[in-house]
Amino acid sequence: MHVYLIAVAAVWGMAGGSLLPRAAYRLAVPAEEPWAGTCPSGHPVRGWLGPARCGAPGCPTPRYGLGPGAAIGCGLASAGVAWAVGAHPEVAVWLVLIPVGLLLARVDLTVFRLPDVLTLPALGGTAALLGVAALLPSHQGSWLRALCAGAVVGAVYFLLFFINPAGMGFGDVKLAPTLGLALGWYGWPAVFTGTFAGFALGAVTGLVLIAARRANRKTPIPFGPFMLLGALGALLLAG
Repeated sequence: MHVYLIAVAAVWGMAGGSLLPRAAYRLAVPAEEPWAGTCPSGHPVRGWLGPARCGAPGCPTPRYGLGPGAAIGCGLASAGVAWAVGAHPEVAVWLVLIPVGLLLARVDLTVFRLPDVLTLPALGGTAALLGVAALLPSHQGSWLRALCAGAVVGAVYFLLFFINPAGMGFGDVKLAPTLGLALGWYGWPAVFTGTFAGFALGAVTGLVLIAARRANRKTPIPFGPFMLLGALGALLLAG
């Protein structure tokens, strides 16, 4: 049964990842713009899901944005979570969150922002779905603890943003409670591990870039991908 679950999760992840490129391109715009309405050559882009390809005849940039790596990465992450968590109801919540997390990471890497249109629904949806999972048999977590962890992690990030706004974007603050919810489902050690891992990954990457002279201490680095990677690693360990 577990093997079948992993296979289904992998297929789900690859299918979900293959639908992300267009959304990633359209959302990767400056904060003052809602979304991109045209391809890089100015032709209209319609729809949100699917590959980032322009169907206009003679377009010099027929392909843009994410490639097949999105589907592969999403499939691997989904299979890994299914392997770690097993056939418990909360695995469905994680499988829904993985494509959203990948989309957030891509947008943040491109334009240094985490759009509200993704972070806020992810927060509400995660809280609601975990509440449903807590009502089902064989779940392996605590919804109340998840809610508390989400509030605590959100408060910590807000405090860090308040102390040093230049060192952290407010999008990171909005993403933090969702990750706290997911990690808090499994316990406070998972919350600490995932949060610390995000900061550690960000710090190590910054030091490597500085050592390679590709950045300095004032160079902005998108922190969302490190938050998401840290949370994913802790989720795999806790599950």
